[in-house]
Amino acid sequence: MNNVLSLKGKFDHIANRSRPGSPKLPLNAKVSAQKISSLINDLEKMKDYWDEIKLISDMLISAYYIKIAAKSNRIAGFFSWKGVPNDKVVGAKFGEDSEGKDRHIITYKVNGKDLKQSINNAKVVQKILEEEFDGKIDFKIFNNESEINKLDFKSYEIAKTMFKKIIVDAWYVEKFGVEEVDQKDFEKANTKIVTLYDTGIDTQELLKKIGISVTDDRILGDGRTISLNEEEIKLLVNKAPYLTAMQADDLSHYSPTDFEVKDVSKKMAIQLPSNEPVVGVIDTPFDENVYFSDWVEATNIIGKDISLSSKDYDHGTAIDSIIVDGPSLNPNLDDGCGRFRVKHFGIASSGRTNSFKITKRIEEIIDKNPEIKVWNLSLGSENEINKNFISAEGAALDRLQTEHNIIFIVSATNKGSDDSDEKKIGAPADSINSLVVGAVDKNRHQASYARKGGVLSFFIKPDISYFGGDRGDYLKVYKSDGEYETSGTSYSAAWITRKMAYLIEVIGLSREVAKALIIDSAYGWTNLPKNHNYIGTGIVPRDIKDILETPNDEIRFIVQGVSDKWDTYNYNLPIPVDKDNKYPFFARGTLCYFSKCTRAQGVDYTNTELDLYLGRINDKGRIDSINENHQSDLSDSHIREEDARSNFRKWDTVKHINQTLNPSARPKKVYKNPMWGISVKSKDRLGHNNRKNIPFGIVVTLKEMNGENRIDDFIQQLSLRGWIVSKIDIQERVNVYNQAEEEIEWE
Repeated sequence: MNNVLSLKGKFDHIANRSRPGSPKLPLNAKVSAQKISSLINDLEKMKDYWDEIKLISDMLISAYYIKIAAKSNRIAGFFSWKGVPNDKVVGAKFGEDSEGKDRHIITYKVNGKDLKQSINNAKVVQKILEEEFDGKIDFKIFNNESEINKLDFKSYEIAKTMFKKIIVDAWYVEKFGVEEVDQKDFEKANTKIVTLYDTGIDTQELLKKIGISVTDDRILGDGRTISLNEEEIKLLVNKAPYLTAMQADDLSHYSPTDFEVKDVSKKMAIQLPSNEPVVGVIDTPFDENVYFSDWVEATNIIGKDISLSSKDYDHGTAIDSIIVDGPSLNPNLDDGCGRFRVKHFGIASSGRTNSFKITKRIEEIIDKNPEIKVWNLSLGSENEINKNFISAEGAALDRLQTEHNIIFIVSATNKGSDDSDEKKIGAPADSINSLVVGAVDKNRHQASYARKGGVLSFFIKPDISYFGGDRGDYLKVYKSDGEYETSGTSYSAAWITRKMAYLIEVIGLSREVAKALIIDSAYGWTNLPKNHNYIGTGIVPRDIKDILETPNDEIRFIVQGVSDKWDTYNYNLPIPVDKDNKYPFFARGTLCYFSKCTRAQGVDYTNTELDLYLGRINDKGRIDSINENHQSDLSDSHIREEDARSNFRKWDTVKHINQTLNPSARPKKVYKNPMWGISVKSKDRLGHNNRKNIPFGIVVTLKEMNGENRIDDFIQQLSLRGWIVSKIDIQERVNVYNQAEEEIEWE
């Protein structure tokens, strides 16, 4: 077996030197003066609407696009007075067009001068179309600069660029309007979690103007997500229906599993803890009377006004039993990770719980425990996630992970026996930065209780799956009154928590690399499973050695870096060649990073895109990426946004690229430059410098086509090229960890 290699080398950074070209219409597009007139009419209605509103000074106007629009296809002429329109976006969601297809609905915050200027510019464009182009212009004429340059733009008092921007905007935007909520949107709940649009006004001050008083403890960390009761909701809907960006039930049934358990009582014992790593667990309370209680430091922060029964301690205690002593309870699932100590926080009972309070408690727990880097959260809502926005709980986890350099391992939630197979996962399993874990049975099939994932239409959730027990082959856990057999995604998540804690705390890897290793191990050499909405990218191996070691015909290495500009790259990877001077390898790579996110952006949730390119350096000095990704070579108009998201995982925080193991494949030729390259290209959705200083982790695996072991040759060539190479030897890393954790007594 070969150890995984850790490579340290220099990554260079370069800014994107290309500049946007002149606005162009896509193939076969036509824009008429009548279409411009229709948009003008929409905007004039918007002016009349907002002239009656005195609560806020700016206007919230939504653009209804004809499709899912890439950043380059969004309005650039309208709303461009004193600023880029993209900087004025305060919300985005998907709606259906007349054919039932998804399209963007993007909300902009604009002022009166901006709107007036947009109307005036559009009227001039309409006039030009009527006087110069017989009422309409097609893509052939519009994209022909010599034709456009014939126009006397000075006489029309409009810049050529503005004319072209308005025309292109008019093609991609069907109409303008206002997104309002009504009382029906708030039915079936006495309390709601409500997120307001960013109006530039303090939330408490804004709500006070309509007669709603909220204290700090009713506002989440983003400053605009609040908990409202029924009467307050009525006030909000009646007085300001345009302020609500999104809403969700504030009471969720957080009973993590409702599967029948069977008592198989057995006395257990365990030694006292010493220097084992500490994992954070946020769950129902922990019962301190169990055999492993010395391994758990428990804090109960449920309100004193809530009475707890013995049942309320079951789930949290069972989760800890897996994390602390899972292999003793389930010897057939021994993962080689040893035992872990737990710092446990009981925040919920087994019944209906105020999800707003849960989220606030999680924020407080993380703020007060910065030393804990790996957190398990196996509480999940029975309610389904929303297709247009991330839950408040999920968004809070994403924000905490970017702010505190931590990772949450989250269960993918369970469905009951009476639920449909189509039942969607519940919050907070829609957290994008978290490692969300589904469950499979002993035959590696999706568990009978698996809920359907997929977040915001294309994010893969759950990320991965692991054995969670099922009918005929349950997991063993320990609860207040002894050992039980049970099943659920809560327990598969607990097993993955052990692996993540081992990789980060014992092996010493960054969370980015550890997450990439876990997800890469689930993929293996296969493509995305057909049932990925239920099991994610695949099933993680049982033994940690199967993640940190490879067969002799494979080379696996990890690299980490920081994305600081558009392109972060290293073109100095000496991949071994065979006797014919060709590369005899299949290759795959997995990239992970943690993105800042903006919940108010709705479906456009992640702020930053990192894209992975891996492969030979061709004779043009570019990387021939193993997945034939050409996003950086072509303008966005050549690759549809839907295709970029589905085929290349654009805006996803995990990228996996691979070559198919084809028995008839032949070694690849060597170009003039014999090196391979790694490139990480970034995009900033909001233009707020979110692409800077983003740590990333990459796992690359090479498989020799003829079964030869070429790792020694690879290490030698790396050293000659200035790379610092170290083998990740498990026992050696364990020894280093133990020595570092020893307490030294000074005499």
